[in-house]
Amino acid sequence: MTDCIIRKEGKVGRITLDRPQALNAMTHDMCLAIDAALIRWADDPDVAMVILDAVGEKAFCAGGDIAEMYATGMAGDYAYGRRFWRDEYRMNARLFTFPKPVASFLQGFTMGGGVGIGCHASHRVVGDTSRIAMPECTIGLVPDVGGSLILAQAPGRLGEYLGLTGDRMAAGDAIHCGFADYYIPEDAWPELISALTRTGDWTLIDSTALPPPDSRLAGWQSEIDKVFGGERLGDIYRAIPDTPPEPLTHALGLMSRNAPLAMAVGLEIIRRVRQRPTIENALDQEFRFTFRAMEHGDFLEGIRAAIIDKDRKPKWRHVDWQALRGADVLRMTLPLGEDAFTLEDRT
Repeated sequence: MTDCIIRKEGKVGRITLDRPQALNAMTHDMCLAIDAALIRWADDPDVAMVILDAVGEKAFCAGGDIAEMYATGMAGDYAYGRRFWRDEYRMNARLFTFPKPVASFLQGFTMGGGVGIGCHASHRVVGDTSRIAMPECTIGLVPDVGGSLILAQAPGRLGEYLGLTGDRMAAGDAIHCGFADYYIPEDAWPELISALTRTGDWTLIDSTALPPPDSRLAGWQSEIDKVFGGERLGDIYRAIPDTPPEPLTHALGLMSRNAPLAMAVGLEIIRRVRQRPTIENALDQEFRFTFRAMEHGDFLEGIRAAIIDKDRKPKWRHVDWQALRGADVLRMTLPLGEDAFTLEDRT
């Protein structure tokens, strides 16, 4: 398919996202194609490792292609979105558990659905343009695609901070927070990818990597930890001092854009996944929300404000965190019964 170039070269399987005009946003067809390739290559003796990269300088993958979800959801058809998320999450899990090394090269924006592609690889490479984020709460969704697992395992309370604010991580931040492993200047990537393709030797990444840049978030962590350990969203807001230091002023600015319900449920999911940190549990908890997101959440309104009308003035179901009730969170996190997420298609 033209949006995703999938082939075997030398000793590796190569997947190159090729929608630079759309910042390589992930479509449903791309998810299915990547998943099928991973299934083929898992037992292929000619494939020593997999390389994930993307065309264009601006983005590895800036998220999922949500325009079709909006169109179908506004028509009252929630089945398409649910099917997209099921298939995407299964592909995310297959990447996470893939039995061979997977190297991802994450230039520019890697956000939302891009994290599900690039940040479940075993060898995640970032450079000076890399900007990684989970900004789903901005459109009324929760951090998903297995991202709640990475957030749950981030140092201190940086996972809660990143999930609720959607703040963007530079290379040093991404490595500190567990979203990436290696810092390699981007002008060295073509030669490294060529060598990996010839040899299938993933240790070349180790020998090429440089010490990572300093992390802004590492310097902010002590202030973040004091506040983002609150059990509920309201506890976090109440813990912020009247004259907040820079990290918390920044956090408040980012959170002011986001859907209160999504932030409250995102916080609950991160805490649940920290208690049982498996990719299966992370995707199950996320799917409970995304399954309900169009009908009972703010997802459609978030898309309208962000990419349809682009007025950046969403009318969330809850005015602010004080309008939330525990029942609102519970409604979005209850088990789904027969509709529950499974790694394999039960049909």
